[in-house]
Amino acid sequence: MGGRGGACRSPGWAAPPPAPPPLLRAAAAADLDDKPADVTAVEVLANIEAMAAGVRSVSRGQAITTEVVTEVHRRLLTGTRLEPHGGRFRDRQNWIGGSDYNPRSAIYVPPPARYVEELMADLIAFLDTDDLPAVAQAAIAHAQFETIHPFVDGNGRTGRVLIHLVLRRRGLSERVIAPVSLVLATATRSYIDGLTGFRHLGAPDTAAAMEGVNTWVGRCAAACSQAVADAMVFETRTAALLANWRARLAPVRADSAAALLLPHLVGAPIITAATAAALVGRSFPAANTAIDRLVQAGILRQVSIGRRNRAFEAPDVFEAFVALERCLANADGDTLAPQRPVPRG
Repeated sequence: MGGRGGACRSPGWAAPPPAPPPLLRAAAAADLDDKPADVTAVEVLANIEAMAAGVRSVSRGQAITTEVVTEVHRRLLTGTRLEPHGGRFRDRQNWIGGSDYNPRSAIYVPPPARYVEELMADLIAFLDTDDLPAVAQAAIAHAQFETIHPFVDGNGRTGRVLIHLVLRRRGLSERVIAPVSLVLATATRSYIDGLTGFRHLGAPDTAAAMEGVNTWVGRCAAACSQAVADAMVFETRTAALLANWRARLAPVRADSAAALLLPHLVGAPIITAATAAALVGRSFPAANTAIDRLVQAGILRQVSIGRRNRAFEAPDVFEAFVALERCLANADGDTLAPQRPVPRG
């Protein structure tokens, strides 16, 4: 996880547009008040919304309180079998790895439950400081949270949200969420080794203890740098995509509904006439006409969402997103050799 020193390397051949991600179709179906067919996608969408809501709960300079952290956890566990434990610190011992019955072969055993509240109070106090660089603070906060492991389940997901809460509070990511978690997920062994080194057993001012902290902060900083670099490549690619779309539409008025809709497709690659009208602030008939124009230009294609709804999707955007995901899934940036499960390219 030391960084690959470069951006994504895309294949030299033209890959066919990937199938639309199930999450996007499930989200579109939900927006249309239809029941998505993919149950797993619905669960993942709930997870994403919980994370997004958690990150939005803190703005620049605002304190990250115990209530903020527990509310993030509560949202993450809502609708699961562990929902009764949502937002509550654990009252029992837990462990990572090994058997479900005892911690004898566990990779890591967190502190006993009776210490959790005190340790979390100490962590919350640390989150309200500005002494360290923001990335270093986010790295240490995440590692300390995972070390405490304060909840029965959902610690990993909550800990990843915590990284973004710190970066948002410190003003580094007020408008976007960089894909730091995807980079960390790719370098699993490096991630686990980094956390293990951070959990030094002994005095905190020893050379070994400081080396463990420094190594972990360095790896997390490298992950942040890689996430930002790859996100910038994606931004460049989408800018080129918009230019290509405009050329395919030409001639077209800059204030037409069709032209106004183009930049929205990157963030909303599956639309209906109603959502298009809302996005560009035009009437339903005008949005319908704009969609027809984009279909004729090959920018959109018609699909069915749910059981009865007609929608339109932008396959070029799916291709760009999949390329980014596959890039993030390889420490060398090779989209052809992902090191973890990713969408088909």
